[in-house]
Amino acid sequence: MATISINLIVPQDWRELDDAQLRYVYSLIAKEFAADEIMTLALLHFSGCKVIARHDKNSFLLKHGKDVFQTSGTQLAEVIPSLGWLDAMPASPVRLRKLRNHESVDAEFQGVPFETYIVVENLYQGFLSTQKDALLDDLAHVLYPGCSATLSPEERISIFYWVASLKDMFARRFSDFFQPATAQAENLLGSSPNIGKQLQESMDAQIRALTKGDITKEKEILSLDTWRALTELNAQAKEYKQINAQINAKK
Repeated sequence: MATISINLIVPQDWRELDDAQLRYVYSLIAKEFAADEIMTLALLHFSGCKVIARHDKNSFLLKHGKDVFQTSGTQLAEVIPSLGWLDAMPASPVRLRKLRNHESVDAEFQGVPFETYIVVENLYQGFLSTQKDALLDDLAHVLYPGCSATLSPEERISIFYWVASLKDMFARRFSDFFQPATAQAENLLGSSPNIGKQLQESMDAQIRALTKGDITKEKEILSLDTWRALTELNAQAKEYKQINAQINAKK
């Protein structure tokens, strides 16, 4: 048998995936494939390989373009670590650019009104609390203006991954404002039966902080760019911690 060399070109990061590739990955996650299975199937899909036969338990016949070649599960296992990033949440927000022909808002919420962020935050925390898929549909209707559809499982996964990675990015970027939840506080992570009340109090506190108690400015605050609002909240949180540190140092 002749030896041939096949170069398999695959994406190196979540951000390199187009909508079709994202949908494929999300469909695998929705079907609850194991991480190794997802990486193996994604490797074949992204590289344009197709399994056309199985010789035995550990040997496969693949087709790549016009080339047909045999490989083993062991050889595939040596290659799939290049797609290990699929086993982690995206380091920066990625999303389907279009959903049911509706354009998304900016992936990182640049230029998105703070009011929209508040709605997204409430729906996301509500989903974490209840695990109701309808809340992911509601999120999609906000994130893709004009969309009113009931989502497929992979589309719901795409919404969850987008908002989860957005929240993670904000937690790193605005670290003074976004504090890790403590076990006692159960900070909106879903184990508290009063999640709705907690969310409302949290959002009210953020708006009060930005308006400095001037209710006439509420409309202006809600229309602020999300990044501008979070930058101000982060600065206030940092100042508050510094003041507390100074007071404690004098005790």
